[in-house]
Amino acid sequence: MNLKNNKVTVGELLDYAPAKAVFQKRFPMVLKHPMVGAARTVTLEQLIAVAGAYIPQRTIQDTLNELQKV
Repeated sequence: MNLKNNKVTVGELLDYAPAKAVFQKRFPMVLKHPMVGAARTVTLEQLIAVAGAYIPQRTIQDTLNELQKV
């Protein structure tokens, strides 16, 4: 998937079934969060900046690699 230099939105990722499956596999609890709908306009770049405080960099990079392959 073209991540548009990490400018793709969370909404675009979630609307694309293979990308959503990556998130479902790696972070199933996040997709059940009530704020997921509000995050649809957040870019992947913004998400990475926030997630970096909670998720190991290696996990983030592995997820990005997997998203690029779908």
